Amino acid sequence: MSTDVQTAAGELLQLTAPLGQVAAAAPADPTIPVGTNPVGLAFTSTGDLYVTNSGSSSVTLINTSTDTVIVPGIPEGGTTPAWLAIAPNGSAYIPNNISNNVSVIDTATNTVVGSPIPLAGGPAAAAVIPSGNVYVSRFAGNAVSVIDTSTNTVVGAAIPTGSGPVGIAVAPNGNAYVANRNSNTVTVIDTTTNTVLVSLPVGNGPNFIAIAPNGHAYVANINSNDVTVIDTASNTVLVPSLPVGTNPWGVAVGPDGNAYTANRGSNNVSVIDTATNTVVGSPIAVGSQPISVAVAPNGKVYVANIASSNVSAIQFAPVLTSLSPTQGPTTGGTVVTITGTNLTGASVTIGGNPATGVIVNATGTQLTAATPPGAAGPATVTVTTPGGTASLVGGFTYFVPAHATSLSATPALSRLFPPQVYYPFLNATLTDQVTGLPVSGQTITFRTGTQTLGTAVTNAHGTAQLSEALTFPLILANGGYTATFAGTPTLLPSSANAGIIAP
Repeated sequence: MSTDVQTAAGELLQLTAPLGQVAAAAPADPTIPVGTNPVGLAFTSTGDLYVTNSGSSSVTLINTSTDTVIVPGIPEGGTTPAWLAIAPNGSAYIPNNISNNVSVIDTATNTVVGSPIPLAGGPAAAAVIPSGNVYVSRFAGNAVSVIDTSTNTVVGAAIPTGSGPVGIAVAPNGNAYVANRNSNTVTVIDTTTNTVLVSLPVGNGPNFIAIAPNGHAYVANINSNDVTVIDTASNTVLVPSLPVGTNPWGVAVGPDGNAYTANRGSNNVSVIDTATNTVVGSPIAVGSQPISVAVAPNGKVYVANIASSNVSAIQFAPVLTSLSPTQGPTTGGTVVTITGTNLTGASVTIGGNPATGVIVNATGTQLTAATPPGAAGPATVTVTTPGGTASLVGGFTYFVPAHATSLSATPALSRLFPPQVYYPFLNATLTDQVTGLPVSGQTITFRTGTQTLGTAVTNAHGTAQLSEALTFPLILANGGYTATFAGTPTLLPSSANAGIIAP
């Protein structure tokens, strides 16, 4: 007995086993409103998220840095759009299950390209193969067809699969794995020849497949409430049944190597450690009837909730692995780099005071920030994101720079025709601005353009000398040189530029 879900049309989006009574679960924060009955999820080259809305026949675009809707609804021209894929050419290919065609959207302009591509047999899901072309499963046609993304036409003969093909995933070896929901098998296709290699038995109602970095394929089985694990190197079943939540429809693998299943019947997401093939932690509550899941380049997990018409965004607590540099003056202003994971949306405090100028990279694995003023001694560095907090206790040490310094540099002296050096040395003198005395025993670095000429240590007069006999052509080409003192815990850094004098 099947149970329809709201206005979701066609057998493809029906449950193939009764749900029974499901306890209400609080959705994860935030939930992002989209169109009616969201189904498919795919990331653009910029990391933003496309969501196909099967009930409203539209596509929503979400900014994954801010989890806000950029474009609420792009009419895509078909009926009941399902699981899409974005090709290397920047176009999104959207199978329309009821209108029997595939729409194409230019993700650079968020506009529909041409007319939908006709494709009979209830197109269900799309996946990009190594050639850059797109495979589309045909749920009622028991086959996969190939779309040439350079011409947006269906090419070649249909590739037979089992009954009711839905999800497609491509392994590192280039083979495609197709989940056949009605025949409880996975069809393996050689994408270079478009021929079937083998059919593998899996759980009951296989719906979607994801490939882990180790090459293992994770198959979500709707009706047996489990995941089957396949070794794609040998095309053998490693784990016949790994129990997860109720009615796992979607599955995805993140950059951390974990697999995530969208459990439609229990309104939650299970997390699988692919290194051990074990479920870790407690299920994560999401919206109503989660049907697909995808992991962004920044590590966030997105879940399409078909019955509540929204997308859940799951962000895990940050993990900090390193900080550089680890010390700076009490006056603040030291730019530090923090590496780790799940850093998207981070704010930073050092010694309890907010850092400024926080910038996080697109993958959420590194950020930079300027230290605030602080008290001398060790200070705890804390990173806070929507997913939680993490700290490096005593990770940064403030020091008091007792004296400011100044550096003076003498110009290089030459005769231009023919070039001849009058002074054989570059001279830079370091002075303590508080005492007015020269500073000895400190390293001065001499540079011109992007090249380092060398280093020298200041003498009793505070002067560092570096021969320019061999390096003068570089100095001449760059119009001078720069002398730099990096500073110490008791002396502030300083630098000076010097040009060229031609008598």
